[in-house]
Amino acid sequence: MKHNLYAISILLAVFLLAQVVGLAVTSHYIEKPKLPLNIERPVVPEKQQSYTFIPIFIFIIIATVLGLLLIKFSMLRLWKLWFLISVWLCLTISFNAFISEKIAVGIAAVLALLKVFKPSVIIHNFTEIFIYGALAAIFVPILNVIAVVVLLALISVYDYIAVRRTKHMVKLAKFQGKSRLFAGLLLPYKRKIEAGEIKPVGKTAVLPKEKSGVAILGGGDIGFPLLFAGVVMRQFGFGLFDYRVFIIPVFAAISLMLLFLLANNRKFYPAMPYISAGCLAGYGVVRFLV
Repeated sequence: MKHNLYAISILLAVFLLAQVVGLAVTSHYIEKPKLPLNIERPVVPEKQQSYTFIPIFIFIIIATVLGLLLIKFSMLRLWKLWFLISVWLCLTISFNAFISEKIAVGIAAVLALLKVFKPSVIIHNFTEIFIYGALAAIFVPILNVIAVVVLLALISVYDYIAVRRTKHMVKLAKFQGKSRLFAGLLLPYKRKIEAGEIKPVGKTAVLPKEKSGVAILGGGDIGFPLLFAGVVMRQFGFGLFDYRVFIIPVFAAISLMLLFLLANNRKFYPAMPYISAGCLAGYGVVRFLV
């Protein structure tokens, strides 16, 4: 088991909450396409939407390379500035789906500053719930199902290579953890020490029964299933209160749960291949119900 049942339950609950909030944000911007702060989406004709996965995937690779360069040259201040601006923009877009633009800008600024300079578990995870809806609001209108399926496949392969082969994603995650600027969910918890972790330290030593652990779920593992569910919602014209909207997030959560339950807590795992499988299974159910 990757984490204890408490940590797994909390991660899955927050994951699902982020999907619901993200779909609400996406639904708002499908009906009212104008984004706050005069942010403009890329304009993609409908006939070309099957190929929009290409620039998105290239952008992801470029962003990853830039992140690794910041790590290599220990440019923490630039990393913080990049993180701060990104969080503020995303929160502004998401909050504006529920409140006026001016108030959204102000609240987003306060929360972004707290997240970067006065981080806490509550502030960190609360903001993560809203961040990915903004990304879906930007990219869902320029994608169709074909493009997002190909994007899931590419990201799954890339995630496997980045975690299991090159391991640069593990390095990036560790750096984010140390800098306390992690893109994704983060939950500290106490877990029991397993037999293989106990090292003899003397006949009279008292060994602890628990040790600190941190359960994490990367931002991409939240954002990509939301993007997929949002594209399906738009393409089939589902309203937010149509139960079929939530089938894909539920299947993604089930696949994630199986990964957590079957994984070894001393290893890193690429989550996207499992989540993508869950998304596609959920899509199959949606197509059956349409």
